[in-house]
Amino acid sequence: MFIAKKNIIAGRNPVIEALKQHLAIDKILISKKATGNNITEIKTLAKENNIPVQYVPVEKINALTNIKHKGIIAFKSAIRYQNLQQVIDFILEKGDTPLFLILDGITDVRNIGAIARTAVCCGAQAIIIPDKGVGALNEDAVKTSAGALEMIHICRVNSLMKAVDELHLNGIKVFASEMTANTKLFNLNFQEPCAIVMGSEDKGIYPALMKICDETFHIPMANNFESLNVSVATGMILYEAMKQRIN
Repeated sequence: MFIAKKNIIAGRNPVIEALKQHLAIDKILISKKATGNNITEIKTLAKENNIPVQYVPVEKINALTNIKHKGIIAFKSAIRYQNLQQVIDFILEKGDTPLFLILDGITDVRNIGAIARTAVCCGAQAIIIPDKGVGALNEDAVKTSAGALEMIHICRVNSLMKAVDELHLNGIKVFASEMTANTKLFNLNFQEPCAIVMGSEDKGIYPALMKICDETFHIPMANNFESLNVSVATGMILYEAMKQRIN
């Protein structure tokens, strides 16, 4: 059995065992000075399981756990990630119309939790996140989501660009929320299979990702005020999608 303290798995063999058991893992930290064949094996297994690896000073690892770690620790995830294509197949086989969310650069776990709550309430079936640059879906995120993160498919991918390509291959259109876009939210057709890209409040959506989306849109506002919280904006968009689908 691997040794774990709270959400941390410490040590080379325990981490290897956890990876081989396909335990849900958020990320792995490896000391910059760590070497050896088992480090190579961990990196290979992490890549196969789409788990991000970060190289850090050993002092950072020491500050996170007092368990003997031999230069490596892994963080257990509070939720289990799923394969995007398998989720698409599952939704289509059920006869449902895909309504997915893509989160680009959203790091605040409270926003992610709030987004998950709204997604479940409005009938979205999946949330797609990158393996880097997104808030950890830890116990705090699950708590903020009131359990919604455990009720919706979460797909972690190593490239949002490739995820959009995969969605397109399955006949799913991708819409991007962008304040300067010409199309208004309620002029989009959400009755067709679609995914909605939401970017961070400070940087927005990565330009290259925006470029391959099928259409951009904005949320009309009564006043010239550019400060919609991303979780609130997502709720407004998903409510419009739900309204179109239940009419």
